[in-house]
Amino acid sequence: MTTATSRHSGRGISPVFLGIVAVMAVTGWAVWTDFSASIGLAVFLFVTSAWIVSLCLHEYAHARTALHSGDISIGTKGYLTLNPLAYTHALLSIVLPVLFVIMGGIGLPGGAVFIERNRIQGRWKHSLISAAGPLTNVLFAAVCTAPFWLDALDGVPVAFRFALAFLALLQITAAILNFLPVPGLDGYGVIEPWLSYNIRRKVEPYAPFGLLAVFGCLFIPEVNGAFFDAVDTILRGLGVSELETACGLEYYRFWQGTPELCESLVSQ
Repeated sequence: MTTATSRHSGRGISPVFLGIVAVMAVTGWAVWTDFSASIGLAVFLFVTSAWIVSLCLHEYAHARTALHSGDISIGTKGYLTLNPLAYTHALLSIVLPVLFVIMGGIGLPGGAVFIERNRIQGRWKHSLISAAGPLTNVLFAAVCTAPFWLDALDGVPVAFRFALAFLALLQITAAILNFLPVPGLDGYGVIEPWLSYNIRRKVEPYAPFGLLAVFGCLFIPEVNGAFFDAVDTILRGLGVSELETACGLEYYRFWQGTPELCESLVSQ
């Protein structure tokens, strides 16, 4: 009876998450129809809410995979409700990633759900739990770029296209950063079960600083340039141009004004 309750409790979708989805839907409609008096504000709200939705799905993927791998305590922690306030580090999981999007236009990987790894047997299961989150970002990026690589942009408003391009950039940057084999990130979580006990014990103290180290490296011009060159290469392969992501960022930062080039594209 206890096991069944643990498995099935806490699975209803949170009203908080539904509210965020509602904001995403309404502002997406506003961007699509150019209903808003300020198209930039509509893009900002649409991309930000969609980004938060993707963060919730990222953490949900970790939690759901852990549940099916043996950690039946997941349901009682509220992780399956998609409520961003239920995360062990809401500041790291939601607030900081949103701030970094606003300040730097980069999809920063967030904090985590707490998984009781001792309940899970098998290295493949541990690796899959870690991979599930960034794979969600990959899927989200595929959905955002589908109109581009399917050559189905006819009828898609230009401003909405810019928003999708920028949102895709955020998803790809988040996926790449999360998959880095750096302690504290999901990429390290994928390979950690396959490392020797001695290596894992030596690396463990550095896990809390892994994300900070990655962020610090992105301040190095050469690293930053190589990183975004890789992101642009992936986006171009998906049919998204650098101009479209740049215009998406400029519309997102509506308080800075919109460049004339992007305005002229919107008016076409």
